[in-house]
Amino acid sequence: MNKVGHANEVTLERINHADLPAFKRGLQDAFGAAVAEAFGSAPDEPIPSDEDIEESVNAPDAVVYHLIADGERVGGAVVVIDERAQRNALAFFFVSPRMHDRGIGHRAWVEIEKAHPDTKVWETHTPYFDKRNIHFYVNKCGFKIVEFYNPRHPDPHGPSIGVPIGEDVDDGMFRFEKEAG
Repeated sequence: MNKVGHANEVTLERINHADLPAFKRGLQDAFGAAVAEAFGSAPDEPIPSDEDIEESVNAPDAVVYHLIADGERVGGAVVVIDERAQRNALAFFFVSPRMHDRGIGHRAWVEIEKAHPDTKVWETHTPYFDKRNIHFYVNKCGFKIVEFYNPRHPDPHGPSIGVPIGEDVDDGMFRFEKEAG
């Protein structure tokens, strides 16, 4: 690592099946840290669940990467590539909390875009409370917020949000899109 604390280069490395347990732990640690930062305590159960991660990494057309900086695994990503429609999804993306604020996420995102140059539109989601992610996707990577899923406007492709209509909206997800080019 250079003296200013930024990794000089970030590369992508496809994971193999044996790497999946470590990948899951890293993803859950990063997401748990975001919950703890927002709400003051870590979640009682791993977020996302093992089942959610396995569903994403085993999805048809999923590509799973470790993020490598200075020879060290510092994060990961799961992208789902639809070569026919060229509308691709970033299912999961994380940088280890100990490596935050070093430019790794942005450089990794640039590498993901380079690895999938035929993409016309990228899509991703993030929870409403995760200001770090919202800043990253909008201000660093050029995504636009295109939808806000909440109890009054549920995600038609996702699980229902567990807050009944009429109560305070304390749960929700932003959907982002980015036109490639």
